[in-house]
Amino acid sequence: MNAIAPDPRRWKALALLCASFFMVVLDIAIVNVALPSIGRELDFSQDNLQWVVTAYALTFGGFLLLGGRLADLLGRRRLFMIGLVLFTLASLMCGLAKSEGVLIASRAIQGLGAAIISPAALSIITTTFTEGSERNKALGVWGAVGGTGAAAGVLMGGVLTKYLGWEWIFWVNVPVGAIALALTVLLVTESRRETAERRFDPLGAFSVTAGLVAFVYAVSEAPDEGWASFRTIGLLLVSGALIAFFLVWETRVRSPLMPLGIFRNRLLTAANIVGLLQAGGLFAMFFLLTLYMQQVLGFSALQTGIGFLATAGTAVVFAGPSQALVTRIGPKPVLVTGLALLTAGILWYTQISVDGSYPVDLLPGFILTGIGIPLSFIPINIAALAGVEEREAGLASGLINTSQQIGGAIGVAVISTVAFEHAETLVQSGETPPAALTEGFQWGFWVGGGIWLVALLAAITLMRREELEVGAPAVEAT
Repeated sequence: MNAIAPDPRRWKALALLCASFFMVVLDIAIVNVALPSIGRELDFSQDNLQWVVTAYALTFGGFLLLGGRLADLLGRRRLFMIGLVLFTLASLMCGLAKSEGVLIASRAIQGLGAAIISPAALSIITTTFTEGSERNKALGVWGAVGGTGAAAGVLMGGVLTKYLGWEWIFWVNVPVGAIALALTVLLVTESRRETAERRFDPLGAFSVTAGLVAFVYAVSEAPDEGWASFRTIGLLLVSGALIAFFLVWETRVRSPLMPLGIFRNRLLTAANIVGLLQAGGLFAMFFLLTLYMQQVLGFSALQTGIGFLATAGTAVVFAGPSQALVTRIGPKPVLVTGLALLTAGILWYTQISVDGSYPVDLLPGFILTGIGIPLSFIPINIAALAGVEEREAGLASGLINTSQQIGGAIGVAVISTVAFEHAETLVQSGETPPAALTEGFQWGFWVGGGIWLVALLAAITLMRREELEVGAPAVEAT
């Protein structure tokens, strides 16, 4: 336990850390509304457009574990500041991009910055606040920010794209990052594992990231190349080999990026499984809904952003009550309720029509998912860190973020592939493009509903309520 008196600046530091995390989470979703504008101006193909989302998510998820370990060993505040610099400069590069290659590469660098910021900030919170009600309150605020950031990003993306241009969805990060960097020196105290041997595992980070990139590329290109083509099968084999190498390497390297023994913590393992599935459905849902609203219903970027106000506003309103409910009745009942609402919300979208209306086809689902986002996101993060020792704070925080980002990237790739492949088949059979897209999106929402149903079942069966009550270690006996 930490015997040092609590830092009197800790709540101001929490506000700063959450603001930085909000910026990171915002950039996952803020691009969605601007995708059609970006595609037109930079001459993106429909297949490559998803990489504006997945390039960020893949490097974000792939390097989070390394970011968490670097934060623990080199200093959490130091790494947080390095991440802020990298993220801010990459945001500037994204706005200046004049080709799809430059934008995708800049988004990947931006994701690398986010991979440093997020685990460093979360481990600062974990080591600054005492485990129990105070840490749960801080993590509840963190979770609320993360849960609402994705929804708010769609709204802000619409406003910025309409009035300032799509470049400003990236440039808005520049002043925010600069201010956060200056305030970090004043409000955040440095901490690190002083006695730890300073060894890292960059090969582990690169191998798992390369494996995931190969998998997502194979899935996204399979409709054009053919699922049984040499290229698709080859990429899937390369992906499997890289990920298998990563797992074997982690058992042999002296200082592994992801010590596999941490998964003996049953609660941490369950939280990461649920987090991966929850994010997979969430990323894909926002991606498909923004395209449906603009490409089928004919909404402008601003109208699309305003349309998502129902989700963003509902998530903000329920963020506080969600945290209070977690404290009062425990994380598991809140999590199960949140996942049930998310599942109901995405299944509502399976009935969208080519001439649909906002009040009938979208609004009920927006409200259901708006409530479900904070109800699920907050307890997942609390469960992922419950009972984790301080020396593993960076690893555990990096791991849950990794699961969510990887889940999001894979979710977008798989569900968008299902949707667009089905739509293309319908167009070839004579269906009109709007009708084909609508039915393709319906298929995508069915898949998303299935993913969230599995997440719900996992939360019910894998998480024990008594393990979550006081954050007791959840390591199974061997």
